[in-house]
Amino acid sequence: MDKIEKILKLLISAYGDRAPERRLEPVDELILTILSQNTSDVNSRRAFKSLTEAFGGWDKVAHAPAARIAAAIKMGGLAEVKSEYIQGVLQRLEKEASGYDLHFLKDMDLGTSRAWLTRLPGVGMKTASCVLLFSLGMPAFPVDTHVLRVAVRLGLLAPKTTANAAHLEMERLIRPADIYRCHVLIIEHGRRNCKAQRPLCGNCIISSLCPSYNKFKA
Repeated sequence: MDKIEKILKLLISAYGDRAPERRLEPVDELILTILSQNTSDVNSRRAFKSLTEAFGGWDKVAHAPAARIAAAIKMGGLAEVKSEYIQGVLQRLEKEASGYDLHFLKDMDLGTSRAWLTRLPGVGMKTASCVLLFSLGMPAFPVDTHVLRVAVRLGLLAPKTTANAAHLEMERLIRPADIYRCHVLIIEHGRRNCKAQRPLCGNCIISSLCPSYNKFKA
């Protein structure tokens, strides 16, 4: 059993397993993920609910005045920037994805589908990977600050690994079937135990596998 398999086994024992669950349609997931940038999950979901209730359809959002979109999503922060991204994405999809349907991405390989998404306004590696993993069930590994911090501390990634490079490296390290559970469990561990400031190393289930343990332990 290699290191990542041992880590995953211990995280499952601590937090329980996480089976893949499809959440939203791909376009919905894409808009929600744009709204989640630089804000909390609570605020982004409030903004998404407000947006969908205010307009009732992506076709209406695509052609609405930008100020109306910004007003609908203001609780999510950066409303003017995100409204431009959202409208730009929807207008592009109107031309290239009939009916705002992104299911065709599942017929592509992972790299091609992610490259297609990252051509859209405001869509980087993390946003694209979230859509592919959570909505389409493809083995993309989104890397946020929790994942990057924990993976570097565990020695899975080099200290100066960029977030973009980290996506590809984590996908190389982890079996496709384990991508979802590993992503979710690493985030949970980062939030609950391996915190940015004062990590709780004394209570860490994977301390025996962590080369950073002696650096951070009390």
